[in-house]
Amino acid sequence: MFGSSRGMEETLFQLKFCSKQLERLSKKAEKEQKKEEAQIKKALGKGDVERARIYAENAVRKKNESLNYLRMSSKIDATASRVQTAVTMKGVAKNMGSVVKALDKAINSMELEKISEVMDKFEKQFEDLDVQTSVMEDAMGTATTT
Repeated sequence: MFGSSRGMEETLFQLKFCSKQLERLSKKAEKEQKKEEAQIKKALGKGDVERARIYAENAVRKKNESLNYLRMSSKIDATASRVQTAVTMKGVAKNMGSVVKALDKAINSMELEKISEVMDKFEKQFEDLDVQTSVMEDAMGTATTT
């Protein structure tokens, strides 16, 4: 889907960057909405109902714009979490593959010391995988619920 690991990391960076841009646009639209609401109050204070109605329409449009930007940012953030998981899993799979090859060599030589070392390395890789998986599940849970 993304090619090399470097390509996936570049994609991940772009997704995170895009998500941040959308968050900024959401905040900007929200600020503009508040400005329109202030204009509504000012127009109503002067008794200009038609002008206040126009400002109200603008405020509603800005609110919807802000929510849409925020919604898109959330979806892109969720996608970024999935890509992060793929990058992490690809690295773990590569490391585990090298451990399995080393274990195979150690077993063929039947040197107990080497077998023990490789098994310890494998165990550490597996613990790292558990930690990374836990972190990614938490991140994805947070990204999809917000």
